[in-house]
Amino acid sequence: MEALAAQRQKRRAQENLDRDIETAGVSLASFTQAAWHVLEPGQPYKHGWHIDAVSQHLEAVTSGQITRLLINVPPGTMKSLSVGVMWPAWEWGPRGLPHMRYLGTSHSHPLAIRDNLKMRRLIASEWYQERWGSTVRLMSDQNAKLKFENDATGFREAMAFTGLTGSRGDRVLIDDPLSVDDAGSDVKRDAVNETFREAVPTRLNNPDRSAIIVVMQRLHENDVAGMILAKDFGYEHLMLPMEFEPERKCYTSIGFEDPRKVDGELLFPARFPREVVERDKKVMGSYATAGQFQQRPAPRDGGMFKRAWFAFKAAFPAATEFARGWDLAATVDDSAAYTAGVKIGRYPDGRFIIAHSVRDHLSSGGVERLILSTAATDGRECRISLPQDPGQAGKSQAGYLVKQLAGYTAKSSPESGDKVTRAGPLSAQAEAGNVDILMTGDPVRDAWIEPFLDELCTFPNGKFKDQADAATRAFDELAQSHFVYGMLGVTG
Repeated sequence: MEALAAQRQKRRAQENLDRDIETAGVSLASFTQAAWHVLEPGQPYKHGWHIDAVSQHLEAVTSGQITRLLINVPPGTMKSLSVGVMWPAWEWGPRGLPHMRYLGTSHSHPLAIRDNLKMRRLIASEWYQERWGSTVRLMSDQNAKLKFENDATGFREAMAFTGLTGSRGDRVLIDDPLSVDDAGSDVKRDAVNETFREAVPTRLNNPDRSAIIVVMQRLHENDVAGMILAKDFGYEHLMLPMEFEPERKCYTSIGFEDPRKVDGELLFPARFPREVVERDKKVMGSYATAGQFQQRPAPRDGGMFKRAWFAFKAAFPAATEFARGWDLAATVDDSAAYTAGVKIGRYPDGRFIIAHSVRDHLSSGGVERLILSTAATDGRECRISLPQDPGQAGKSQAGYLVKQLAGYTAKSSPESGDKVTRAGPLSAQAEAGNVDILMTGDPVRDAWIEPFLDELCTFPNGKFKDQADAATRAFDELAQSHFVYGMLGVTG
C-alpha cells in the first residue's frame, strides 16, 4: 500500500509540473525538471540552483544576449544533459524554434552520439509529442543516431571534436573537447586548440548571430577554456566550482552572481554531499580535484609546489654556494616557451634559497647574450648548468655556449626522465620547509618572484614550465656537487 501511495504521489507531482509549464510558460529549468522522467525514469530528479544558472545563460543565448558562452562546472552536475539535450529540445518545442540546427561535439565520438540519441529519444517520446508534436516532427528519411532532422529543416548532428568539418549550425555545442588522458600531452592539446581556433568559427550558419557554447572541466592551464580566457576571445564565462572560493566568485553580464557566501560551500549538496565530495577528493588527488571539481588547472595553494612551503628571506649566509640552471628556447613568439635561468643557493646547513629568476622570448643570439650577461652579474663563484638537447645539433650548441663561458664553472648535460620526475627532489625539499625565496624588499629587484611562483604552483599543468625546469636543473647541480664533494671528503 505504501509503495502504491508513493507511486500515486509521484504521478500527481509530475502532472502538476506538466500543468504548470503549460499554463505559466516554459522556462528551460522547469522543462528540464518536467522532461527528466522521459530520459531517467529510474532516477529521482534532484534540483540544484546551478541548473537554474546554466539554464538562464542558455536562455540568454536563445534571446540573442549571448553568442559566445563558456561554462566550467564539475562532472556529474548535468552539464551535458542541460546543454546538449534539454536546451536544444526546449528551443525546438517550447520556444518554437524548430528550424535551429545543432552540431554536437565532444572529445569522444561515442559521447557525442550519446547526447544525440538522448535528444532524439526525448523528441520522439509520447510526452514531448503530446505537447509540441504539431511543430516538431522528425523526418523518417534523416533519423539516424549521428544525425536526425525535423520537418522545419532543423537538425542535430554528432561528431568528434577534432573531426569538426562539413556541416554548419546555428549552435555549435562543444562538450569536453579535451579528455583527461590527453590533457598532459602538448601535441594532443595543441591539436584540440588548433581545431577550436581554426575550424569552429567556420562551422556557423550566421557568424553574427549563431552561437558557440563550450562546456567543460578544467584540465590544463592551456586547455580550450584557458586559451579562451587568456586570449580574451569574448566569451561569457560561467564558472561554478564544487567548493566555493570567495576570491573567484563568478559574476556574469546577465546579472548572475554565485549565491554562495561561505568558503568551501558546496555546489550541489543534493547529489554531492560533503561526505561524497571528501571521499572522491581522496581518490582523485589534488590535481584532478583542482581541475574537475574546482575548475582551475592546479590546486588552490599549488600542486607539486605550494606557496605556503616557501619562506621569504632578506639575506643568506656568507658561505652559501650558488648555481644557475637554464632552460633554453630560441623564439620571439610570446605564446611559445621562454628561455629561463634560475639561481639557487645552498646554505652551509644544507637548506636552499631561490635567489633569482630571469626569462624572456629571445632569438638564438639573444639567448647567448642573456646567458653571458647573467653570468657576469652572478659572478664566477656561481656554477652554470646548461641543457644539452638530443642529437649532434644540441651537442654542438651546448659545447659552443660552454666555450663562450670560459672562466666560469659551466657544464652541459642531457635531460634525463620526464619533467615531473626531475622536479620531485626540489618539491620534496620545499615541502619539508627547506627552500626559501630571496626577497630584498625592492619592488624592481623582486619583480621576478610572483611570475616564478605562479608558474611553479601550476606545474606541471601550467602553460609554461621553463622556470620550473631551470630551477630543477640548478637544484640538481647543487645536490650532485654536494654529494660528490662529500664522497671525496671535500667541504665547500
